[in-house]
Amino acid sequence: MSDRPTVAVVTGASRGLGAGLAEAFASRGMALGLCARTQPPVPKPATAVSRSVDVTDADALEAFADEVVSTLGPIDLWVNNAGVLGPIGPLAEADPAALVRHLQVNVDGVVHGSRLYARHVRSRPGGGMLVNISSGAGSTPYQGWAVYGASKAAVDMLTEVVAAEEAKHGLLAYAVAPGRVNTDMQALIRSTSPEDFPAVDRYHRALVDGDFNPPWWVADYILGLKDDPTRANGAIRLRVPDRPPGCV
Repeated sequence: MSDRPTVAVVTGASRGLGAGLAEAFASRGMALGLCARTQPPVPKPATAVSRSVDVTDADALEAFADEVVSTLGPIDLWVNNAGVLGPIGPLAEADPAALVRHLQVNVDGVVHGSRLYARHVRSRPGGGMLVNISSGAGSTPYQGWAVYGASKAAVDMLTEVVAAEEAKHGLLAYAVAPGRVNTDMQALIRSTSPEDFPAVDRYHRALVDGDFNPPWWVADYILGLKDDPTRANGAIRLRVPDRPPGCV
């Protein structure tokens, strides 16, 4: 049995949940492939390939994946985390260019990452796990989040189909909603007016109550699935349980 470290790729790893996942994975001795539009920092003590990559560029993302494989070895876990929230507000008032860019990042980026990782797993023995970061907004309508909810619904269905298509090749695929994680995205939500996002008050209350899932909590959940896929109970669309009060 090989004693090489587990290799994980995280997109959108320069900040927020992606950076937190990278730190948590590094603390567990995993080797990392990290990318974002801004080159991500490498958390100690990880061995890593870190590059500036736009996930909407399929060729650039594939070149990055090839470098990860040639440097670190086969990729065991791929997390499509890169995503954007805006534009927030009624769809009728949204800028068309902003809508297109949103869908390019949140949908096309996940399509590109899922496709190339499925091809990678097919190319070698041992299987692998794909995690596409989703959201409860993909199944619950929120006024002001039309394009965000639509993009996450697309991610959910994409993952369901990939899971079915690639099971025979040993690929496990999950769409994981992490719950509230106190990132820059949460700060953006809280800065939004009630006219543009009527549910904003609940996010202010979450800040007061400290009602968040830390990135390490999300990382533990993902790695728990990797260690024991039966924890999913056959489901593909999953939500990280809320962190119990007092658990830090």
